[in-house]
Amino acid sequence: MDYPNDQHPGAPVRAGVPEHGRIPKYYAVKTHIAALLDELGEGGLLPTERDLAERYEVARETIRQALRELLLEGRLRRLGRGTVVAGPKLEQPLALASYTEGVRRQGLRPGRSLITLDRFPCPAPLAGEVGVEAGEPVWHLERVLLADDERMGLESTYVPVARVPHLDRDFDPDSSFYGYLRERLGIVFGAADERIETVLATPREALLIGTPPALPMILLHRLSRDADGRRLERVRTLFRGDRFSFTTHLG
Repeated sequence: MDYPNDQHPGAPVRAGVPEHGRIPKYYAVKTHIAALLDELGEGGLLPTERDLAERYEVARETIRQALRELLLEGRLRRLGRGTVVAGPKLEQPLALASYTEGVRRQGLRPGRSLITLDRFPCPAPLAGEVGVEAGEPVWHLERVLLADDERMGLESTYVPVARVPHLDRDFDPDSSFYGYLRERLGIVFGAADERIETVLATPREALLIGTPPALPMILLHRLSRDADGRRLERVRTLFRGDRFSFTTHLG
């Protein structure tokens, strides 16, 4: 099998072209547009569908299909009535670190917009995950995740009221929850179990994040324990698949 000399190690093998050489027309056009995006650079304005169709001598529907895939992959983003080249995806480490720390490491300004902060009797399925008896009070903290004011995801945190009794009084919802636990309450994280899957957002989630319902999302489930091994929180975080990637170090 021949490999292009300039192929990036992380790219699809042979640029995704099958050995028989027959590829869908839209995919061939997509590779041409991807090369154009590299020339335009981040923030560059993409030519109109009509201009692209004339340039590559294909139907406009072929252009639309290629652009849809590039949008889903995060290479493009809509800006007003136009389409521009998107910046690189944010890299979030798979570690016991907060969203705040991960975003700041990339030179962006983290933020959060509060959707819900309420308490309710813990249902049985959740009780074992946060280390309480069914019926004991738990907090539910739901926030939209921001980076430089752009909506990136949606996070739901469940934590026993007994561990953080004054969450509604002395916690700034725009700040790091992990920082609050560590600095105000002296709670240190010890370990966590995390599961990752791809999903589509529900209509409510898509509305809160500001994305189309068909956009793939990365869903993280986290069960955390403190330094003494006690269960502490259950987190469900939905990240935009077009704006996030995850990294980890394997020993």
